[in-house]
Amino acid sequence: MKKILLFGLAAVMMAACEKPIMGDAYDVDEGDANVVLSFSTYQQQGFTRAVTALTDQCSRLSVAVFDEDDAKVGSTKNQKAGDSGFGTVSLSLQEGVYTIVAIAHNGEGNATITSPTKVTFPSNKMTDTFCYCGELEVTGDMISQELQMQRVVAMMRLTLTDEQIPDNVARMKFYYTGGSSTLNPRTGYGCVNSKQTEYRATVVGGSAVKVYEIYTAPHEQSDVLKLTITAQDAGNEDIRVFDAMENIPVTRNKITTWEGALFGGGGTNGGGATSEGGIGLTLDTQWDGTISYTW
Repeated sequence: MKKILLFGLAAVMMAACEKPIMGDAYDVDEGDANVVLSFSTYQQQGFTRAVTALTDQCSRLSVAVFDEDDAKVGSTKNQKAGDSGFGTVSLSLQEGVYTIVAIAHNGEGNATITSPTKVTFPSNKMTDTFCYCGELEVTGDMISQELQMQRVVAMMRLTLTDEQIPDNVARMKFYYTGGSSTLNPRTGYGCVNSKQTEYRATVVGGSAVKVYEIYTAPHEQSDVLKLTITAQDAGNEDIRVFDAMENIPVTRNKITTWEGALFGGGGTNGGGATSEGGIGLTLDTQWDGTISYTW
């Protein structure tokens, strides 16, 4: 007996990028579905909670289904914000127990969900990322439950207090090790030792950029990074390589902050979801707090 699994998104999905492992899944009409997953999010401010759309947090989302042997059933379902038909994906599944993996993020391309223990991102670039990984039993009964995604990254925010960035500096290069750009959805932590590199322009829209944010997936709740910052010119040639920042503390769902003058020009160092039944998938978008870091 086949049962229907429908993913209803108030969020985003993308075009599939990995070769599908075909099973008993196929696209069906929304009206045939007997299991509905609705994706929404909330933000927390103090002790209040306000419902917001998932697109307020993430621009892409991927959903994959695996059987009890961790074999993928059908292909990963992906959309991005603004796609025609965005919001609903329908599947037909045999009765049984499945693992649902959902990844929401802000990257430029599709997350590749290889298995319930491995997800990679285009060019190994990490952004604000949320994950859900859990079991779903498909029976003859209508399923109605709520799933909540959790943030799985740590952020480091660097604020330059320099009164002026040198005119010949066109971009900043951030090279860091210690974290991971590959995620294990079952644990919610990084699962490889990555060498991550991010580039940020120093001028955007005619305005100088003084705040830079980079992300990583810690290998456990708390981890440490080593970061090297390089100032580059318009030809991407190094102008100045700053001394490496060692043992930067990072924690999943927390922001580590550093503030200072790199170039010596002043400054100091320094949602609940609502639905009409079905399965609601929410994001806990509240960062737990900040960790101050002095270099």
